[in-house]
Amino acid sequence: MTRAVVAFGANLGAREVTIDAAVRALAETPGVELVAVSPIYETPAIKDSGVDHDAPGYLNGVVVVETGIDAHALLDVLQGLEQEHGRVRAEHWGDRTLDLDLIDFGGAVSSDERLELPHPRAWQRAFVLQPWLDVDPDAVLPGRGPVAELRAAARDEVVRR
Repeated sequence: MTRAVVAFGANLGAREVTIDAAVRALAETPGVELVAVSPIYETPAIKDSGVDHDAPGYLNGVVVVETGIDAHALLDVLQGLEQEHGRVRAEHWGDRTLDLDLIDFGGAVSSDERLELPHPRAWQRAFVLQPWLDVDPDAVLPGRGPVAELRAAARDEVVRR
């Protein structure tokens, strides 16, 4: 079994209902066992141009799972859940009903046309680092260091709900 960290976020629709349903569906996926679910944080939308206070805010958090499926199969599950919940990929970093990102997969460092591990921007994002720190205070992001140190340096706004 491999431990994986998945970040979730939503800023459109019934955000809490969508997140709850997605976490439940992930936990019910064959070969995936839910280990921890972080507290939820409210965050402003981040677009290509920076923070967009006019866009709906996000609910963000992370789940930790143990899985017997490989990283690409888990990515397929995550993207399937996004589609089931109406995710539309019309704009880079656009508003979304559900966003599920594979942040870490057993400490793997790899990159191909579909998946980069660890997630390439996780180390900069308090909305990923803070909830991860909540469920795993000793977490380390491969190639970047302790999540606690990365969180201390991240400056984006996160408010626990």
